[in-house]
Amino acid sequence: MLTMGTGFVAGVSWRTSGGGNAFCGARSGFLGRSVAGPEWGKLRRAKISMLTSNDFRVGTTIELDGQVHKVLEFLHVKPGKGSAFVRTKLKNLQSGNNVEKTFRAGESVIQAMLEKSTMQHTYLDGDEFVFMNMETFEEERLPTSALGDQAKFMKEGLDVDVLRYQGKVLDVDLPKQMVLEVTMTDPGVKGNTVQGGTKPATLETGAVVQVPLFIKQGEKIRVDVRDAKYISRAGKDDE
Repeated sequence: MLTMGTGFVAGVSWRTSGGGNAFCGARSGFLGRSVAGPEWGKLRRAKISMLTSNDFRVGTTIELDGQVHKVLEFLHVKPGKGSAFVRTKLKNLQSGNNVEKTFRAGESVIQAMLEKSTMQHTYLDGDEFVFMNMETFEEERLPTSALGDQAKFMKEGLDVDVLRYQGKVLDVDLPKQMVLEVTMTDPGVKGNTVQGGTKPATLETGAVVQVPLFIKQGEKIRVDVRDAKYISRAGKDDE
């Protein structure tokens, strides 16, 4: 029989019937809601993973104020005076908004553990991308706005990683690099095969990237999807 007690885990306060703190050392903070009875049992069984701001990488997903955020940019700063800190740019995967937030160096946060599954983009329905699990034929939808600039590289038939949190689709990871055809650009400049000037080129998905002057319409090029940058002409293995 447990006796009444209180404690904190991952920003959640709980009231149990046992004086021990089963999650000693976890940060208290942002959710600020009490948990009792059956809900405490669910919380106790939940897998809670913590990390610190020193562990941030591009793509890391964390919980803040009950919302899932993805790290888009981060910078470790160690001033001459005062404590070190980490400046970040985060994307709220629920709202789609970007926010800037500064963390103390080594500050503990909750890691949002996303479920990942491979699905194929089958078609665009209004302002929603439709994805299908090619084994179960299950479909999922995600607003085009949720992908931000990456939406311009989405191509029908493309296999992507669909990311879920607590059963809800929040984001999609496209390949870091893609081979796409140039559908529109100014004529290539004869003899200009070295790095130098660039020109805009529209790709088959509608994305526009800067390419070298020698690239011609109809050519296939390799691009960095994250930065929307030209990498090289496509090779024979890319055909």
